[in-house]
This record gives sequence, structure tokens and C-alpha cells, in this order.
Amino acid sequence: MHELTVAQSLLAAISAEAETQKARPVSAKISCGTFSAVNDELLDSAFQAISEGTVCEGMKLKVEHKLMQGRCGNCRQIFVMDLRRPECPKCGGGDYELLPDEPLVLEEIEFKMEQPDVQKSKGRQKNSHRK
Repeated sequence: MHELTVAQSLLAAISAEAETQKARPVSAKISCGTFSAVNDELLDSAFQAISEGTVCEGMKLKVEHKLMQGRCGNCRQIFVMDLRRPECPKCGGGDYELLPDEPLVLEEIEFKMEQPDVQKSKGRQKNSHRK
């Protein structure tokens, strides 16, 4: 299962950044190309399963799929490939090359800063003033 390997890599990277930021991650955005064959639902299920009991438990994953691009052999225009009509939208040429697929990238992580418990802080202050 390809998604489990991806989920394990994401968990390691996000956990390390959470430790650096001293914050709890709440969501992450991932981007990938057409041929990476990432199934959003399987990736989310795998991530949720392996993140139980970690700082990443309950995080939301957002996956953005980047479209395949081509370059026209006639006019050199770069365009998004439409496999139903594989031709250049500018000149109509059918001579094109496929550009390399986008890699899977962890684009961003959203963190929630941990707030100190105000009641506990006040309680400690009161206790220290009583002594």
C-alpha cells in the first residue's frame, strides 16, 4: 500500500516540525502530480491510523493534485494536458512533449500554539501567595 509509506513519511516530517515549533499540528497541505497515484481517502485513513497516540492525532490532511502539463513542439507553449483533446490550446498542434510530473511535497503545516492553562497558573499563584 503506497499510501501507508507516504503517511509514515508525513508523520515523521510533521512530528519533527511540531517538536521544533513547540506546537500541535492541526492540518497539513500536500501536493502531488497526476502520476503519483495518491488516493486521498486511503492516505487519510492510513495517516489517521498510524498517528493515534501521537502529536499528529486528529490532524486533517488536504491533498492538491497538480495537473499534467505538456509543451507544444510547434509554438513551445506550456499547457495543461487534456487527455480527451491532446493538442496545444494556442496553435492546435498535436506535436507535444509531456513535462515531468510534480513530486509529492509537504507544502504547509498549520499549528495551534499550546496555551498554558490559565486556571492552573492562577491556582499556583494563589498557593504561592498563601505561604
